[in-house]
Amino acid sequence: MVSVTDVRAELARLIAFPTVSRDSNLQLIAYVQERLKEHGVEARLVHNEDNTKANLLATIGPMVEGGVVLSGHTDVVPIDDQDWKTDPFALAEKDGKLFGRGTCDMKCFIATSIAALPDMVAANLPVPIHFAFSYDEEVGCAGVPSLIKLIRKELPLPRAVIVGEPTDMKVVTAHKGVTAVNAIITGKEAHSSQTQLGYSAVMAAGRLIQCVADMNAENAASANKDPHFEPDHTTMTVNVIQGGTALNIMAGHCNLTWDIRSLPGDDPQSYIDRFETFCEETVLPDMRKTAPHSDIDIQVRAGTPALQFETDSEAERLCRQLTGDNTIRAASYAAEAGQFQEAGLSTVICGPGSIAQAHQPNEFITLDQVELGTRFMTNLIEKLAH
Repeated sequence: MVSVTDVRAELARLIAFPTVSRDSNLQLIAYVQERLKEHGVEARLVHNEDNTKANLLATIGPMVEGGVVLSGHTDVVPIDDQDWKTDPFALAEKDGKLFGRGTCDMKCFIATSIAALPDMVAANLPVPIHFAFSYDEEVGCAGVPSLIKLIRKELPLPRAVIVGEPTDMKVVTAHKGVTAVNAIITGKEAHSSQTQLGYSAVMAAGRLIQCVADMNAENAASANKDPHFEPDHTTMTVNVIQGGTALNIMAGHCNLTWDIRSLPGDDPQSYIDRFETFCEETVLPDMRKTAPHSDIDIQVRAGTPALQFETDSEAERLCRQLTGDNTIRAASYAAEAGQFQEAGLSTVICGPGSIAQAHQPNEFITLDQVELGTRFMTNLIEKLAH
């Protein structure tokens, strides 16, 4: 039977692969392939366009309907400018915690799946367990669509998808969507004392930031809220801005990026439409009075749909039976779960670790959570075997 020791050993191996999203994940994928092959399981890969990254899909058990997909992303966020007390790519244990980049988000779930391989194979499962491990989740859930396409094309319809994001092993049945929007602002350079001769793109950006802030404030004050989420409304924030060359030059260019964290059922396009209207009808006419060639190019850079509440779905029933958790919960972060659901697959989120530790320096998972994740996997195998 799979043990915490087994999971810890697998987690140490996975953490040692520095699969930051900007870099390749192929060494980790090759390792998982080899572990599967040791147990007679073949894996299929779906590469990105330049073959530097890959999704992995593997089936343990018969190729029949009613299986369970265990979904996890292999990439992690950067460690740049973070104050780590240990090597982030070498597992370290202290005071009942395992430290390392990706320990909770979300390599422990993948490690638990791999550590349970011998038990899965030995159980002679009447329905399969599928591994679905993706790339580029941390940069807008960009890798998983090709993996989902393969699942829909080649697998008999699974009963459930379990996305192992950190939930403290509680069942999460909804999450917010995320949409990233980039605005590229072109003004006209001039001496900053001669404002009649140009228009600062940075000044225009300030007006766009206020537009986003106003929409966010409207949502905070509106009745369109869901108490299962925190914050309980769709939120918008401008998080990146670059522009200007010198204090005494009116800025010719400025770029800003903002995101929409949308409640299930709230269409993010409606906010983008309002933003575009504000640019076209209010800001640009004003800019073009002194800078006729001014422009604002709006690009939707990335997005993933919300996971909708689907009461008493196959995935929800299964995970509640395995965990004993019957509380209705939602997550304010976005995940790949919404994409699986959008493809017609019953999906929930349930995995070891706390989201409060994700993306932090000195990221960790507690050994108690590793134990709960291990027990969950054992319960899943036993349930499917009978």
